[in-house]
This record gives sequence, C-alpha cells and structure tokens, in this order.
Amino acid sequence: MSYRAPVQDILATMRHVAGLDRLIVDGLAPELDAEMTQAVLEEAAKFASDVIAPLNRIGDKHGSTLKDGVVTTPPGWKEAYSAWAQAGWNALPAPEVHGGQGLPALLQSACTEMWNSAAFAFALGPLLTVGAIEALHAHGSDHLKETYLPKLVSGEWMGTMNLTEPQAGSDLNALRSKAEPVGDGTYKITGQKIYITYGEHDMTANIVHLVLARLPDAPAGTRGISLFLVPKYLVNADGTLGGHNDLRCSGIEHKLGIHASPTCSMAFGDQGGAIGWLIGEENRGLACMFTMMNNARLNVALQGVAIAERAYQQALGFARERRQGVALDAPKGAPMSPIIVHPDIRRMLMEMRAKTQAARAIAYQVAEALDRSRREPDEARRKAVAERTAILTPVAKAYATDIGVEVASTGIQVHGGMGYVEETGAAQHLRDARIATIYEGTNGIQAIDLVLRKLPLSGGQAVADLIAEMRSAVRDVEEANTPGFGHSATRLGAAVDALERATQWMLATMGSDQGAVLAGATPYLKLFALAQGGTGLARKALATRAEDHASGDLATARFFAEHLVTEAPALELAVTEGAGAVADAAAVFAA
Repeated sequence: MSYRAPVQDILATMRHVAGLDRLIVDGLAPELDAEMTQAVLEEAAKFASDVIAPLNRIGDKHGSTLKDGVVTTPPGWKEAYSAWAQAGWNALPAPEVHGGQGLPALLQSACTEMWNSAAFAFALGPLLTVGAIEALHAHGSDHLKETYLPKLVSGEWMGTMNLTEPQAGSDLNALRSKAEPVGDGTYKITGQKIYITYGEHDMTANIVHLVLARLPDAPAGTRGISLFLVPKYLVNADGTLGGHNDLRCSGIEHKLGIHASPTCSMAFGDQGGAIGWLIGEENRGLACMFTMMNNARLNVALQGVAIAERAYQQALGFARERRQGVALDAPKGAPMSPIIVHPDIRRMLMEMRAKTQAARAIAYQVAEALDRSRREPDEARRKAVAERTAILTPVAKAYATDIGVEVASTGIQVHGGMGYVEETGAAQHLRDARIATIYEGTNGIQAIDLVLRKLPLSGGQAVADLIAEMRSAVRDVEEANTPGFGHSATRLGAAVDALERATQWMLATMGSDQGAVLAGATPYLKLFALAQGGTGLARKALATRAEDHASGDLATARFFAEHLVTEAPALELAVTEGAGAVADAAAVFAA
C-alpha cells in the first residue's frame, strides 16, 4: 500500500501540542511562519510519498549486498538519495555557516518522521549524518569543520557512528579499539567495530566515520575513551579525494528487518592503522559522542512514530476493502461487509491511531524543547528547558519505539492471515520496527536513565514542572465541558495522580534502595508516557475544535484516555509495590 504523509495531523501536533506557535511568537524561530511551515511539510510529504515510499518493498526484498569489500544498495536507492540530497533535505537543520538552512529541530523532526514512514531503511543513513554534523560542529577543530562539514551538510558525504565492539555493546567500559598518536596531529586507529549502520555503501563518494578508541595512556573505563574522525577516503589539501584509508567492511549482518540498510562490521588498521583526527579533547570522547547520541535518540523515537503511522495507514486501507461477515445492523441476505464495520476491528484501528498520535505528541515536544534549549536568550530559562528535554528524551525514545512494535503487530492482526504472509507488506513493518527498541540505548537503559539521572534534576523540580503542565491540561478538559470527551478528564486526572505518587516514591527511595527503583523503571516510564501522551492529545483536541478534523482529534483523545490511560493505576502499583516480586525472581534463575 502507498504511504501518504498526514500533513494536517503533523502540523496540528506541531502547533497545538509541541508549541510551534509559541516558538514563533517568542521570536525563537524567526525563519518560520505558518505558511512556510506548511509549504515545507507538503513538499517533504510529496517527496516521501512519490520518490522514497515506492522503494520500501524493493529494499526489503533485495537488501544490500557485500561482494569483494563493496556494498551495493538496492535498485533505485542511490538515485533517490542523490535527488533527496540535491533537493536540500539533508541541509535542513544544519548550521548556515556550513551551508545548512539552520531550521528548527521541530520542523526537521516532522520531515524525519516522513522519511522513515516512507522507507525506514532509507532514512537511517541520513539520520546518522545529522548526528555526525552536530558532533563535529560542536567539538571539531576549525580544520576538520572546514574540510568535512560542507560535504556532510550537502549530503555529498555520509557520516557514521562507530561505538559497538564484539565484547562491548551497551557497556563501553569494555571498548578496546586503539589510537596511536603519529606526531603530526594524526592518529593510527586499529580495532573492530560491529553493528555500524551504513558503514559501507555506494550512495556517497566518501563516508566519514566517527570512531571511539583509547589512547595508549588512557584511564580505564569510559573516562579513557576519545573520539576520532576517520574518513573512508583521505581528503587532499584542495578538497579532492585521495587514497583509501586503512579500513574496510568485513561483513554485513543478515537481519530480521531493515534489509536495505547495510549493518556493517568494520575493521580498522589491517595495514598498520587507519588515519584519524581527534575530535574534542583526549579522553573526552564519550561527551562528544553524546552530542550525536542525544540527537539520535530523538530521531529513533520518530522512527517508532513513523513505522506506526505506516502500519496504521496500511491496516486502515485494508479494513476498508476487505469483506468478511456482515454488519450488525445489515438486513437479512446482505452481502459481506467491509471488516471496518466490526466493533473489534474499529477498536484495533483506534488503538493504533491513538498510540501513534500520542507517541508523535511526545516526540515533537522533545524537538520543541530542544529548540528552546538552544535558542532561549535567558540562561535560567535555557537551563530549565534543557532539563525538560533531558527528561522527555528517554520517555520519547522508549515509548515511541515500543509503540512502533505494538502498532505494527496489531496491523498484522487487522490483516488476519493476509498479514502473516509477506505479499501484503504488513509483516515488514513489524520486522523493521523491532530494532528501534534496541539500538541507541535499549529501552531498558532509557528507563534507567530516566529514573536515576533525569528525575533528580534540580532536586525534582524539573519533573514537578512537567506534572504541573499535565494537571493544567486536565483542568482545561474539565472546564471545556465538551460531551465528546466522555470520561477523559477523570481518567487523565487519575493518571497524573498516579504519576505524581510514583515520582515521589522514586525520588524518596532512590537513596535507600536503588534496586527497587531499577525494578520499577520500565513501568514508571510507561506511566509517564501515558500521562504525557494523553494530556498532549487532549490539548490538541481542545485546540482543533473549530477545524475540519476536530471530530477525529476528539475521538482519538477520548479513546486514548478511556482505553489506554486506564492502565496507569496498575503501573503505579508495579512501580511502588512490585520490586519484591522482581527480587524474588532471582531464585528462578539460580540454576
């Protein structure tokens, strides 16, 4: 089934949930107005639907192949990427000083969602390039910026992120790759990296690898990791490409999904050492890399939204066409009805729609907060918004990617047996979605980050401010007195109450029983997301009451509140009273 970007819903979420209108009024996005935003979104939607989306199935069936050290992407992939880059899409968020357009992360996020809905595997390469640009712009020397950023910004070259090694996954303490100083400002890099997205491919003339490695005298653990820029081809003084660096792709993974995205094993230094340049300070590489990873975690959240949207659209189209059974109110002898008339099919479709839109709401709120944290002139306000960003980022990454898997799975259920066979394409969405809960920090790691590092920010005031905003949204629903909301205010209010109590428990228990806090981290994150997403959908429904799609927004907000947010009290109990059951489980695994 074809993909059509939901431009109006995306724009409504940007304006009424994330706060695009406030961003413009406050003078923090002077390059945007409502007309320009809509124009950019419509152009992105057209490119996503007409150029990228038709390649999704081709990429899944064909995959990328490795032969004699050369990775070849699927038919049409290279040409589509070239057209995409030439149209300026890669430069959208990049600094203007290096040839970018410098547009807000919120606008970039909407476009990122579209690219990933169109073809998840296609969008992965540019995603890593955006992160490489941010890290190099923030921490690179003037020479590295002048040499590499213009080509990365234009999309002529791609960037990668090289962290993982066979013995070092999420735990970078075990990282072994080495960097030996040469004496002329360069370093010789040796080591093995795995799971490197677009580590080798034929889509750009050069690939710029950002590689974590240890210097000879580096301290143990993560305090001894440095970051290096290691290009596939060395660059001459005049900017032309020189010789091939001492690195190669030693293999590509055969994966459950995202077949067209080459996931590479990389070997550095077979002939004595790949030439690299230090980014930032020695032994401070992890701080530099986190600039890239924080960007990536928002983008992975958007991947979850994107795959859910694609799966929902396909399931909705199928339900409108597939005929089985008859409607409850059909006259005797009536022909079979489209399955969309059956209550349980409608329930599944509404669940898909509501989850997708709630995940979009949270992800876009992260993007807007990111913009404010960079653009606010007042230092105190900038700090407060940066803390808001820090709290919401792991919530967005974990919740949205979980939703991507759940919605894609429900999409298969709507298709019935036809969803389980590959010809409909419904199964591809589930296969593709599964990786997003794992990479860029597993969702369990996101939950740990949220409860241990983010809740204590400003002594708990940062999370208290977010909860206060949720309460304000609940009051607005109550005061609106709109019958279409049903029991939404009551259900949302109960969820916010549960979140506040669970948060207080987390903060009070953190110092005395960290094991109990960690046992409740994942249910706590979900509880947070239900309250944040549910109040976000309510805000949108309130704001769009006079617009054409108002009934859809209201019905979606109500469904989320009355069918999904009802889980909140149970999650609170799992957080505050469930640690003992987790601890006792140790006996189960003793053997």
